[in-house]
Amino acid sequence: MTENISYQPTSGITYDPEDALYWDVAALNAEIERTFEICHGCRMCFKYCDSFPSLFSFIDDRHDGDVRKITDAETAQVMDECFQCKLCEVQCPYTVRENHEFQLDFPKLVHRYKAQRYKVEGLSVRDRILGDPDRLARFSRVASGLVNSLNSRSQVHRFFLDKVLGIHQKKRLPRFAKKTFTQWAKKHGFIRSVKDGEVVIFPTCYVENNEPAIGHDTVSVLEKNGVDVSCESGLECCGMPAWESGDLTTLRAKAKNNLTRLLPHVREGKKVVAINPTCSMMLRQEYPELVETADREDAKALADAVTDPSEFLWSIRSEERFNTDFKSTPETVNYHSPCHLRAQAVGFKGRDLLRKIPGVKPMTTMECCGHDGTFAMKSEGFEVSVRIGKKSFDGMSSQEASVWATDCPLAALQFAQHAEKEPLHPMTILARAYEADGFPTPIDEIKD
Repeated sequence: MTENISYQPTSGITYDPEDALYWDVAALNAEIERTFEICHGCRMCFKYCDSFPSLFSFIDDRHDGDVRKITDAETAQVMDECFQCKLCEVQCPYTVRENHEFQLDFPKLVHRYKAQRYKVEGLSVRDRILGDPDRLARFSRVASGLVNSLNSRSQVHRFFLDKVLGIHQKKRLPRFAKKTFTQWAKKHGFIRSVKDGEVVIFPTCYVENNEPAIGHDTVSVLEKNGVDVSCESGLECCGMPAWESGDLTTLRAKAKNNLTRLLPHVREGKKVVAINPTCSMMLRQEYPELVETADREDAKALADAVTDPSEFLWSIRSEERFNTDFKSTPETVNYHSPCHLRAQAVGFKGRDLLRKIPGVKPMTTMECCGHDGTFAMKSEGFEVSVRIGKKSFDGMSSQEASVWATDCPLAALQFAQHAEKEPLHPMTILARAYEADGFPTPIDEIKD
């Protein structure tokens, strides 16, 4: 008689890449088998991505309920269908977060699997390109905007990207800005001594290279609330796009650079305001466990200082400097809660701040938009991302609102393409509401 698979952690459980066991194939396989068995029995996370429906189908329809019969190819499919939204870890009752004895963490198991695969197989050309947004942005600027034109107008170019590189032909790709956020910060005097300022901005590669205006609005709102803002030059991508493919080497290189540049500010007692939820999650939750041992004390210090901009503003809402002197209002707002803010247990601080604007009573959608880093850009991920994001598209569209909001710029891109309305970042909405012509409705026209 076949012995049952124990739900207790195997001797091979570890999510620390500094532990030699992390790279042991047999140890990983034992943990995969145990995790698959628990997930098959629970099935709570059937709705988040295709990983779990595929897993359950393989076990039920092909293997008569026997997890041990899952093939290597089937395991690879389950792992590749995970796009690291983290919602299964948020939902799961058996996690380290919940102090449960099973110590499950499906997203980290996927990362461990991909890290081992990367070590053997390396990266595809596509994953090398998408895994380093900083390099791609530098190339775009050198090309004087040609990349933007080709991406948005050339069907031949998009056909090439799809068939040769695996970047979907129909995906609306982020545009690259002519001037970076850091260039703007230097021009306006925000690159200062590390001793200056109450907070330092971590703009993230997306705000740095694609939508610096979100960074401008964030700085504006912080200043209107009496926050002394500083910025730092030379910061890089948080490393998540590389880590999505298991590329620990690139992640650590970028993390090392960011630690070197941000730690002097942290030691001066500053908060690190990270504008993109994925990036704040990386700095706060992933760096302390993924960087080299020698860097972990620094990574923990950085993690303790990281905050989302809405989270920081909410923390000073009871102080005299908190500014509610709004001049105009959008009145009706639909707010989308990003998955990676939920993974950090930040709550809905962006939505709650919008309630401070007279007349605003936000409606909230918590479904995943399906973009999830580079997943929606890939040929095999685009249509899946649209299907998974449909609940969020429908949720945001279900009630009329003059403005949509989300803290995640990539979610905004997803909504713009598939729900035909582009959400604004909460910092942008607040920045406009402080201006008399920011929205059509003046505050003095709002009735109690």
